[in-house]
Parts: sequence; structure tokens; C-alpha cells
Amino acid sequence: MFNQLLITLLLFSVMNPVFGQAKTGKSLMPAYGSNGKVGKYANIRGFKMYYEVYGKGSPVLMIHGNGGSISDFRNQIGYFSKNYKVIVADSRAQGKSVDVSDSLSYEMMADDYNALLTELHVDSCHVIGWSDGGINGLLLAKRNPKKVKKLAITGANLWPDTTALEPFLVKWIGSGIDSLNSVNQSQEVKAQKKLLNLMAFNPNISIADLKSVICPTLVIGGDNDVILPRHTMLIAEALPKSYLWILPDAGHSTLVVYKDVFNSVVEDFFKKPYRKEKGAAQFE
Repeated sequence: MFNQLLITLLLFSVMNPVFGQAKTGKSLMPAYGSNGKVGKYANIRGFKMYYEVYGKGSPVLMIHGNGGSISDFRNQIGYFSKNYKVIVADSRAQGKSVDVSDSLSYEMMADDYNALLTELHVDSCHVIGWSDGGINGLLLAKRNPKKVKKLAITGANLWPDTTALEPFLVKWIGSGIDSLNSVNQSQEVKAQKKLLNLMAFNPNISIADLKSVICPTLVIGGDNDVILPRHTMLIAEALPKSYLWILPDAGHSTLVVYKDVFNSVVEDFFKKPYRKEKGAAQFE
């Protein structure tokens, strides 16, 4: 039981850093992720995907990280819903989107989000992805280029080894899987293993794969992120149309620690046309 609880807490604290933070002013916010007034389920691809929609205007899809949920975007939903139609959902096997299958992949989740957009009659949208959500965003744009107008990702990785991730995280994920293998295999333990296995063996996106992501992309990371800054830079360099933004004195939770500037910069990115040529701006 101790190991199971420890892994659960670590999973949320490392890859979902909003866990455990003070929720100042929470009473003034809608219950994002548990809003009975707007919450709905979409029957897609063999499971029920929980989602909420806020605001009106051009659609923006927000995709959370591993072990997270809609509420992770509490600092973004209110801001963007003033001028956009914000679509937020719990990814498969996370939050209220229960899925009891044995395996999970980023490709599977990207296809889930594509199906959700189709269900909501959204032909194209902007996308904000955090951590695993950034991976899902890249795959959504790669597999369905017409669905994504612009993509903003923070804390995403292309593969799961120490050239992309801090070595302690790779070691911790492996230790977590070993610990869960040693306890009673309840449904809860199996669900946690599925999320850890996802990080341990996925994603497997090549540099060549990124050439298919044709939408303008804002690639974001913290200079002290568990995703190595050099890997974040590699992603930006490989994408055909990209901006790179490394935030100082920031870890994995850039959109929490720098919520105000994050929201402002991402909205500015959505509003302005992408530069015609890389490097042209330095001569202006």
C-alpha cells in the first residue's frame, strides 16, 4: 500500500506539478474538471471521454499531462475563454475518462482528441499541450494536419531516454514500475502502471516525423525542466515553422509559475501571423 501511494503522489508531483499547490481564490473560479453545468461525455473510440467547453469564438483545445486532468488548466481556461471557445477534456484513462484497456499510447490519445473535435464539429483549432499533452498535440498535428491551426507545447519530449529526460526521472519511472509490479494488481495499480509504462517506453517520435507538423508551433520549456532544454531546442529546430521560448528559473510547470506571461505570449502567438522566413526578423 505504501509503495502504491508513494508512486501515485510522485507521479502527480513530478509530471503534474500543480498537484499540492495552494489554490488561492479557487472559490471564485468555476469547478474546472468537475463542472456539472457544462461537463459532458463523448462516446468515442470505445470509451467515454469527459470534456467541458467554455466561451465563444475561435476554438482552442487544451491537453493536459500524464496523470492530470482538466483542472490543470485552471490558470488558462478563464483567460482564454474571454475571446475563444475553450475545449478541455480528460485524456483516456485519466481524470473522469475511465478506460480499462491494458495499454495506452500517445497515438491512441491523439486520435481520441481528433475524434472529440469531429464530434464537436470543430474542423480546426489552436492547441495548447502541457507535457504529455504537448506530445499529443504534436501527434494530432502530424496525423491530422488540417485540424491544428497553431500549436503551443510546453515540456514535451520525442523519446523517453536520458538524451531527452533528466536521468533521475528515467530512473524514477523504472523504479515506480518495479514497485507497482510487487504489489497486489488491483485495478488502481494497473491504471498507474499503464501511465508509467506510457512514459517509460513512449513516445517514439523521430526528427523526420516532425517535418509533417506543418502548423506554426511555439515550443516552450523551463531552463530547469525535467525535459532537458537541449531536447526542447531540438524539437524547435526540427519543426518546419517554430518559435522557441525557454523560461528562466522554471521547471516543468511553466504555465503555472509564469501563468500571466504564459497566457499573454501564447495568445499573442495565436493572433499574429507566423513570420514568412526563419531568421528574417533579425534583419528588421
